[in-house]
Amino acid sequence: MTRTLLTIRDLQLQRGARHILRGVSLAVEPGEIVTLMGASGSGKTTILRCIAGLETPDAGTVEAGPCGMVFQFHCLFEHLTALDNVTLAPLHVGRRDRGASEARARELLDELGIGHRAHALPRELSGGEAQRVAIARALAMDPPLLLMDEPTASLDPARRAELATTIRALATGGRALVITSHDEDFVERTGARVIRLADGRVSG
Repeated sequence: MTRTLLTIRDLQLQRGARHILRGVSLAVEPGEIVTLMGASGSGKTTILRCIAGLETPDAGTVEAGPCGMVFQFHCLFEHLTALDNVTLAPLHVGRRDRGASEARARELLDELGIGHRAHALPRELSGGEAQRVAIARALAMDPPLLLMDEPTASLDPARRAELATTIRALATGGRALVITSHDEDFVERTGARVIRLADGRVSG
C-alpha cells in the first residue's frame, strides 16, 4: 500500500477582505505529478507556500512529508557558485560532511546536465541552467515531495521540453511533484494530473 505524501483538507486563507483560498482539498501519492492550473490570483502559488510552511492558512490542514521547493525566479544566492548553492542545505541544515555534500551536489548537477557549470555564478548561467541548479538545490536533501512554482516562466520551448522530461524522470523514482503552471503544452508533456483552480476553489 502506498503512503500518501501530501494531503490537504479544506484549506482556507484570507488577506484582508480578499479570500485567496476557499476550502481547497487534494491528495498526492508517491510517483505522481500534479499540476495546479488557473488564472493569476486563483491561489496556485499560495497553495505551494502553505505546503512548504511559508504561509499559515486560516483554516484547514496540510499533511506533507519533507519537501523541496523551486521558486519561480530561482532565488539562487548570487554570490555563490552553482555547487555552493546546492550544498547549502546539506551543510548547514543537515550538518553533513562537506565532501559527501559536494559529491552529492555534483551528482545532481551531472544528472541534470549541468555538471560542467558547477563553478559558475548565477549571473553566468542561462535561464535554463539556473532553473536546473534550483532543482538540484531543492533535491539536495532528497525530499520525497518537490514543489515547483511556474518552472517554465524563463524557458524557451526547447528548454521547456527538456524540463518536462526531467520532471517525468524524477517521478519515475517515486518522488511526488506538485507544480503550478499556465503552460498547457508543458503540462501535457509531463503527463500530470491537472487540478484547475478558480477564485480560490478547485473548479470542475
